Amino acid sequence: MQSTYIMKPIAHIHNDFPDKFGIPRQSGLIDSLKAEIIFEPEYRNPDAFRGLEAYSHIWLIWGFSESIRSDWSPTVRPPRLGGNTRMGVFATRSPFRPNPIGLSSVRLEAVETHSEHGPILHISGADLMDGTPIFDIKPYLPYVDSHPEASEGFGGPLKNYTLDIECPDKLLEQIPKDKREALFALLSQDPRPSYQNDAERIYGLRFAGMEIKFRVDGTTLHVISVEQIF
Repeated sequence: MQSTYIMKPIAHIHNDFPDKFGIPRQSGLIDSLKAEIIFEPEYRNPDAFRGLEAYSHIWLIWGFSESIRSDWSPTVRPPRLGGNTRMGVFATRSPFRPNPIGLSSVRLEAVETHSEHGPILHISGADLMDGTPIFDIKPYLPYVDSHPEASEGFGGPLKNYTLDIECPDKLLEQIPKDKREALFALLSQDPRPSYQNDAERIYGLRFAGMEIKFRVDGTTLHVISVEQIF
């Protein structure tokens, strides 16, 4: 049997996340997060996309391009378990895997034909960093892909609440109106690692050309500065 396989990116995602910090922990959590998938020249044949517009959701098979290692460990320490408890790598969605491959289900908003880039996919709800390579795309089929009765182990929702956002008007004015809904939805999900609860610690999240600095006190997230990134 063949022991080595070569996969080439067919596309890359383009969105508002230049860093890993703050990206939703799973796909589909925040529908207001928009992104585009732009294909490599050899995969821009319109025939390859025929019929795709009929689907509302698609699977993205992609690469953890920022987490590539030469070796692997059979156990990892999931942040949601405090960062100290080890679990089997195959029981987690950790990026540190034998093969750094990710799988995400996203909403397909539109298939656009662009004069320069060919077919472009407009999607929402992705949990990927800007520039992430896409290896394949497949349609999501609810009758086989959805299992509402499935057990979820320790990977289920960690918190049953969302944070309240406190943002002074003078800082709100610095956030573009078309980015506010997605940003506040993202912040309300609590971007911090689950084991960090220092009310005085200041965090910085880069999103849509801005660096948002904040702290969390109880169930309230306080935005303390908004800076443009150049």
